[in-house]
Amino acid sequence: MHRVRGLAPLALLLALAACEKRKAAEDTVASAAASGPAAGAQILIGHVASLTGNEATFGDSTDKGIRLAVDEQNARGGIKGRQLAVKTYDDQGKQEEASLVTTRLVVDDKVSVLLGEVASKRSLAMAPIADQYQVPMVTPSSTNPKVTKDGDKVRPYVFRVCYLDPFQGAAMARFARDTLKLKRVAVLRDVGNDYSVGLADFFLSKFKELGGEIVDDQSYKAGDSDFKAQLTAIKRKKPEAIFVPGYYTEVALIARQTRELGLTVPLMGGDGWESSKLFEIARGALEGSYFSNHYSPDDSGPRIVEFVKKFQARYGGVPDSMAALGYDAARVAMEAMARARDLSGPAIRDAIAATKGFAGVTGVITLDAEHNAVKPLVVLKIEGNAGKYVATVQPD
Repeated sequence: MHRVRGLAPLALLLALAACEKRKAAEDTVASAAASGPAAGAQILIGHVASLTGNEATFGDSTDKGIRLAVDEQNARGGIKGRQLAVKTYDDQGKQEEASLVTTRLVVDDKVSVLLGEVASKRSLAMAPIADQYQVPMVTPSSTNPKVTKDGDKVRPYVFRVCYLDPFQGAAMARFARDTLKLKRVAVLRDVGNDYSVGLADFFLSKFKELGGEIVDDQSYKAGDSDFKAQLTAIKRKKPEAIFVPGYYTEVALIARQTRELGLTVPLMGGDGWESSKLFEIARGALEGSYFSNHYSPDDSGPRIVEFVKKFQARYGGVPDSMAALGYDAARVAMEAMARARDLSGPAIRDAIAATKGFAGVTGVITLDAEHNAVKPLVVLKIEGNAGKYVATVQPD
């Protein structure tokens, strides 16, 4: 009996020791994340990207823009006397994979900054990890407002260099009403995609506020290939245009089936259309359609001309907006690291949050209190299988 009672304190001591050991291990990981790279070591930037899957061109273009920016910084001497390197992991266009590779970059590779993702859904998988390990994250092009907010609270370590969907949706509604003078528009949205649903809602709300009529609101899911039932229903309502805020693969197929059904009205959409694959898959079906974007390579501004020249010299093609946003995201992060008091997570975070008037390729970038970029968008018209600049829409 005495021996049995004597085991209880021993078990308690062992349990307490195990807890202390586990807490020490967790503190070590958190400390490593906050302390930055070892003196003299390369500064490692982690990039989470969809290099395969339905949005593979997004990840590829963004990665090229990031690497161009990093190589330029290294040629200027790096940051605080150290060279930089980029480690990119493919999330295959999957939310769960984005979470896994983000953890790998933070815990195993010990990156100083995270860049990514393009898609808001995958950035939402990354964001809690960035906050947990105190590693600043800058998304180049995730436009959903939820990315930088956890409920009503601003995520302390998550930022973006692109505009938000409320602005993008409202801007396209203003363009439809004020510039194109449209009165009757239908909507076709991807109900499984937060980006598509949010953008459709913001467009719909503003279009009706401006006196327009939404004659139909149909839906599909990513991966679908037959949209004729939805398009037939839309055709009966005789819209003057169809707003399709999806990603380029489905949008191109929708455009082809729209024309097959004899619907000749223009389609309208958002920055998810941005890909050379859009034109390849659409086979001319999007001629005369419009979409919002972050920049136009046709812009004669000196920053854009220089960027396009450098990108073409290295990669042999015209940079799309994802490349430009990747370039800007990397430059904002590196400029903040150069200003930061040290390369710890909190120091870099504070420096990123203080970004004001940064001269980016996609516009002058100022981060607001909710870590979002306040900047204009451009509207492009598809002509000759290319997006041609039409207008710039400023924030209200």
